[in-house]
Amino acid sequence: MKNSDSLVFTEKIIPESIENEVRIALSHYPELIDTPIEFKFKKKIQKSFMQAQPKFSGLLKKRKNRSYFIFISESFQIEDEEFGVNEIPSDVLIGWIGHELGHIMDYSDRRGFNMVLFGMRYLLSSNYIREAERAADTYAVNRGMGEYILATKDFILSHANLSEVYKARIKRLYLSPEEILELVEELE
Repeated sequence: MKNSDSLVFTEKIIPESIENEVRIALSHYPELIDTPIEFKFKKKIQKSFMQAQPKFSGLLKKRKNRSYFIFISESFQIEDEEFGVNEIPSDVLIGWIGHELGHIMDYSDRRGFNMVLFGMRYLLSSNYIREAERAADTYAVNRGMGEYILATKDFILSHANLSEVYKARIKRLYLSPEEILELVEELE
């Protein structure tokens, strides 16, 4: 079924331009098959390329009745470098989406009031941001997405034109490539 520029299937709304990458990432999360998720482009997301969040209207609903957004910036600007979604390699995009689906897994384990507290802590504490981002990476790696998460980290950390400030933020808040490889080895 077409809905403007998006396809709708199993409770998902996905822009056609990233449908393949989203389907691959979702294939690693069978628990989310019936979870309503809308992948939606936005003009700009501060300090990020993607952002997962529960729909506000369902925040206090039972966990099984919640629905979520994954917002995707139409372009991603870090310092003077700007990337369009179509310029990001497919495996990197799959890794980014897999990371955001990891956030949704984390959210789906939380009760409504806990989600409100989570949001407040995320806004106020860099330690809590670190904990949440590392948890999302861990969810993705534990679901067999290690190679994609590594591709995303490599894209960011090896990109010569990205600022050292941004790279330092990624290194501080997210799992390192070495930690990802350790998790992958533990799964084997």
